Amino acid sequence: MFTDSYIVYILVISLPVAFLVYRHNRPRPLSSKIPAEDSTKPAKSIMQPPREDLAPPKDDPFTAAELSQYDGSDSSKPIYVAIKGDIFDVTHKADSYGPGKSYNVFAGKDGSRGLGKSSLKVEDAVADYSVLDEKERKVLDDWHSFFLKRYNIVGRVSDGPKIES
Repeated sequence: MFTDSYIVYILVISLPVAFLVYRHNRPRPLSSKIPAEDSTKPAKSIMQPPREDLAPPKDDPFTAAELSQYDGSDSSKPIYVAIKGDIFDVTHKADSYGPGKSYNVFAGKDGSRGLGKSSLKVEDAVADYSVLDEKERKVLDDWHSFFLKRYNIVGRVSDGPKIES
């Protein structure tokens, strides 16, 4: 009634299926189960927390040309980023602002327009943010607030655009 090839065919098909059903339904040791989230713990943020050790802000004047020397290309100099004319020392985040890193487009310059537009394009990383609409200015203000809580202000851009808020 059944030929040998038919029995072999049934075994070839049924054994892997039986194995997969077993693996899917077998009891797992407690150590391999993922624990439920503890809702009493605050969620971890990928954003760095505000710092408590910031120095008082400085207002040393920097021209845009002077600021450009602090773009991370010279490892003996700090890395500076300016927002709305305020210059922040971001050296301790060289993994983000250093050469070849994602936010290096803002290093050594005032990139206010790019921050407001949430753009990493070189052509947007400029100081003049007068073209930003209300929503983009809010984004820029949020970035400025974020930086104020995390980076030391080391000066002001002396020859940047004068923009009324």
